[in-house]
Amino acid sequence: MTRAPCSAMERASTPPPALEAAAVDLGSHSFHLVVARLSDGRLEVRDRMRERVSLAAGLDREQRLSEPAVERALACLARFGERLRGMRADRVRAVGTNTLRQARNSASFAERAQRALGYPIETISGQEEARLVYLGVGQTVPSSDGAAERRLVIDIGGGSTECIIGEGTRILEADSLFMGCVGLTQRCFPDGELTKERFRKARLAALIELAPLVRPYLRADWQAALGSSGTVHAVAAAARANGWASEGIGPAALKSLRKALCAAGHVTRVEVRGLDAERATVIPGGLAILEALCDAFALERLLPAPGGLREGVLHDLVGRIRHEDVRERTIRGLVERYRVDRAQAARLGRCVLALLDEVAEPWHVERARAAQLLGWAAQLCEIGLAVAHTGYHRHSAYIVENAHLPGFAREDQTELAAIVLGHRRKLRRGNFARLAPERVEEVMLLTLLFRVAAALCRSRDEEPLPRVVVRGEPHALELGFPDGWLDEHPLTAAVLADSARELGRAGVQLAFGRRASAPPSSDGRARRAKVWSEAT
Repeated sequence: MTRAPCSAMERASTPPPALEAAAVDLGSHSFHLVVARLSDGRLEVRDRMRERVSLAAGLDREQRLSEPAVERALACLARFGERLRGMRADRVRAVGTNTLRQARNSASFAERAQRALGYPIETISGQEEARLVYLGVGQTVPSSDGAAERRLVIDIGGGSTECIIGEGTRILEADSLFMGCVGLTQRCFPDGELTKERFRKARLAALIELAPLVRPYLRADWQAALGSSGTVHAVAAAARANGWASEGIGPAALKSLRKALCAAGHVTRVEVRGLDAERATVIPGGLAILEALCDAFALERLLPAPGGLREGVLHDLVGRIRHEDVRERTIRGLVERYRVDRAQAARLGRCVLALLDEVAEPWHVERARAAQLLGWAAQLCEIGLAVAHTGYHRHSAYIVENAHLPGFAREDQTELAAIVLGHRRKLRRGNFARLAPERVEEVMLLTLLFRVAAALCRSRDEEPLPRVVVRGEPHALELGFPDGWLDEHPLTAAVLADSARELGRAGVQLAFGRRASAPPSSDGRARRAKVWSEAT
């Protein structure tokens, strides 16, 4: 039977398709995939996948990922990629944590990993990981009394431990410590032998890491303590199964588990109800960290939270999709903190985005991503003036690359810093050495655009710029000015000439001079000349 076409009323009443998003967590111990659908303002999980990869265990003495560990990771990501196939790139966010922060060959691994997954992979800082953990917990665990109670949130990963204190959506303290269940197990239980003395030394090592946090965290006076990691969930499950605790975990339950592990004598002989064999291989380090946390923060009860990093990544991603991007708030905060000349930043932003409109297609640049980077650079390129005028672009780039910028991945900050650093003075290919290899060419071209825009806006004059013919070619940019305009603006001409010399050394050509008629494109139609007075 052929169905009759929908009426206009039926089409109008048909709900829009649900928004689906996915988060991939490349953890130090396990990789996770969560696919969720946004329905009535809430995320409903549609699918979950988890695989033990033991990435942290694959770090050698030189802090390089071994090939077997890389192969395990790539095989897992290929399976995740099959599940995600067909999803839009802006609906998937994949993040790497502590092991990728530490690995010296993380850039080459990320390049291979992105091919296996089919989506970009970003490495997040420890503080960004802490922010996302707190966001994930807050979205899945409502306050007990409906008010914005103050919470301590703990996440023990394979290579790091995040501690956060927050109230409602506001984070008061956030720290990432270089200790995790995998790392501490390898350090204090290298051969798998479990003894009371080894647990004492492991707990002491964890307490040393926690020492700087004790005073400020105890002063925070939280009302609830929540744990979001696999370690917390595994210990809580064992405590319930053995009758050591009915809800959550505390010092007594941790002591009972430690005695059970010591009685087993070795990780391969651990048989504790509620604790699976896979988790038993890394539980000694995780248990030592939990005992140290209870000692340092005087914890009587730690409740397992269903949400964590992955849920935080999902909610953050949905915020970006809905134009509630935390990165924009971060940029606004920096502009206010460093007292940026907002009029000049806006002028520079309009100019560089107008340039981008002309060259995005011939340069094969993804406009949306490029526009974000250039827009941010326009607002941040002068924050270094708060340090010193001399070499301010270097100060600006240092702040951009090294400050904690909520919402930004390390790759974002590195690319943004390269553009800011290269917008004036000498330009060296070394400026781009820390970028992912596949991003170098595009970021260099964006730096070219930004240098040109900075030159055109150098006078900080409100006078509109002239009509400029803009032509982009691979590794080249041509600018045509009206007759006599460059003679009347010697500063702009000098800055452009200096930029042309610097860019030439980096293998990028900048040509400028008297405006000619717009050159024909490959299809014979004249290219459009940009009216800069309208853009700036």
